[in-house]
This record gives sequence, C-alpha cells and structure tokens, in this order.
Amino acid sequence: MLAGALLPWVLLRPNRLAPGEYLRLPPLLAGAGLLLAALPFLATRLAPSLTWLAASASLAVVAGVWALGEQTRAALIGQPPFARASAASGAWLFLLGAGIAVRGAGLMGRRQRWLAWAWLPAVAAFILAGHLNAWSVLVEGRNEGPRWGQELAQHLRLVGEALGSALLIGAPLAVWAAGRARVAEGVLGVANGIQTLPSLALLGLLIAPLSALADTLPALRALGVSGIGAAPALTAMTLYALLPILRNGVVALRGVPPGPVDAARGMGMTPAQLFWRVRLPLALPVWLSGVRQAAVLLVGVASVAALIGAGGLGTYIFKGLQSAAADLILLGAVPAALLALGLDAGLRGLEVLLGRWLGRAG
Repeated sequence: MLAGALLPWVLLRPNRLAPGEYLRLPPLLAGAGLLLAALPFLATRLAPSLTWLAASASLAVVAGVWALGEQTRAALIGQPPFARASAASGAWLFLLGAGIAVRGAGLMGRRQRWLAWAWLPAVAAFILAGHLNAWSVLVEGRNEGPRWGQELAQHLRLVGEALGSALLIGAPLAVWAAGRARVAEGVLGVANGIQTLPSLALLGLLIAPLSALADTLPALRALGVSGIGAAPALTAMTLYALLPILRNGVVALRGVPPGPVDAARGMGMTPAQLFWRVRLPLALPVWLSGVRQAAVLLVGVASVAALIGAGGLGTYIFKGLQSAAADLILLGAVPAALLALGLDAGLRGLEVLLGRWLGRAG
C-alpha cells in the first residue's frame, strides 16, 4: 500500500488501444495515501485490537476507490470522448493491499468479520452515484450495454446447467459408491483422470466426437448439439465438476457416525428412511463443500469455453487479449472473479447455517 501511494495511479490514453501517459496522485492525496497505508500497522501497534485493524483497512479501501474515481474524472477533463482513463499500478497495488488487510482482519476475529465488510456500502454508493463513471472499465461496460448483460446471463446459464447436470450424475454415483470400496475407487479414479486434463484440451477433444454425433443423428443437431458452442462446453464443464461432488459425497457418507445410524435401525427405520432422515442430513454440510468447490471451478472453466463459441464473460477476456485492450479484459475478468467470490461466500454461509442447524437438531 505504501508503494501504491507513490506509484502512478491513472493511465490516460487517447483511445483504448493507444499507449498513454501515467499520472501520479497530487502531493496532498499521496500523503493521505501514505497515512492510510500506515494506518492498519499503527492501529495494531498503538491500539492492539482487530476492530481498529478492520476499521482502518475498510477506510483504506473506501479512500482508494474514491481517489480512483476522482483521478480518472480529473484526467479526462478537456480530453476527446474516446479518451480512456484506466487504473494504473499504484491504484491496483493500494487496493490489493487494503483488500488483504480487510480479509485478514475478518478471518482473525468473529466480531470483526462484519466490520471487514463496512467498505461495501460506501463503494456501492460510489458506483450508484456515478463517482466511478470515468473509469475506463465502466466506460467500456456502458458502450457494450445490453450485450454485456447477455454474456453475463450466458455465463450464469452455463455454470447453472453444468452444476445441475453434475449433481444429477454425481449424487447417485456417490451414494452408490459410498458403501462399495471398489466402485468408489473406480469412479473417483475416472473423475480424477478427467480433471487432470487441461480445460482447453478437453474442449478440443470433444469437438470431433460431438460433430460426428450431430452428423449421424440429425435430431441431436436440431436440438443444438454440435462440435462447437454450448454443447461441448456444457459436456466438459459437467465432467470437470464431477470430482469434487463425487469425492465429498463419498467422504461425507462414509464419515457419518455409526451411533445415530445404529439408533435409527433400532427404531425400526427402513433403509430408505435411514438414508433420507439420518445419513443424508449428517453428510450434507461436507457434501455441500464439494458443491461449492465445483461451482467456483465452473465459473473459471466457463470463461475458457468462450474460445469454442459458447459465449459468456470469457468473450470479453479473449477479445481484449486479441486486441491488447486491458479494459475489455477487465470487463470480463472482474465480474467473473466477483461471481466466483459471491458463489463461494454464499455457499460457505449455507454450509455454516446448515452445520449449526443440524448441530442444534442433533
């Protein structure tokens, strides 16, 4: 964060492709940035409390985002409409350091967990009030307009359908394999082997067989199955998501304590009642952890699927890489990263709630 306050904060370019000029913070803002960078350290030394650390780190995040909006807006004054003001290395480094401090404070203390998110309403207010409208990524987002919304919806659709398909295949397989050691070894070995393949290689390997299948069976082609597009992407993503769902399902079902199972048998429960009322509820928190891992994994693989015409946020990432336009890359990469973090946080919260509820129920 100290280095970020001194490095260039904004890159001003005549358009999104041309090289530009790096701009540093004015001396007053640079001094304030240095003070904010030192604040989390001073808070831990002068008042050794995680509350002060979380509060000072959240303040640094809010101040960093505010400074980014101010400096990008100031840089574009008097510039043509197609000029772009991007965040430079100083802004990224400062915000990365503040984010690490916020995350660390939230992980170290339960009371500080909510305080560590205090920056979120302020940053959301900045965005809604248009304070960041001059930032090049939001400018590109406005230019893309409805197309960006369609790609985001396609990304969510790919992740949702692949996760649903993996659950439909993986959940029964995990139940079947949990009580059979050889079956478990076989299905986990196959799923593990599939995941060792690079995602691009797996997508490429699926093009030829799906093309041949669509040519042989016109009904499949009528349903939209072909060598490129959503069909191979969904197939590859489903195969990738199988391992965490299968592995956690087998481990969770095998880890159910024998006491409740024996007690349920003594009460005269049938095997079906034993599974639905005892084994599944006790295994669900660990199993859900595998679903969370699969969901986060799929957000990343869906970005790569844009290479075979499946659409999604990866479209902007690869378009930006081809034209050396960093703003387009961020237009796809930042929402994909936020989507993965949101899914991870949401499903992790569901795991905690489920664990507490089942603990009270037990």
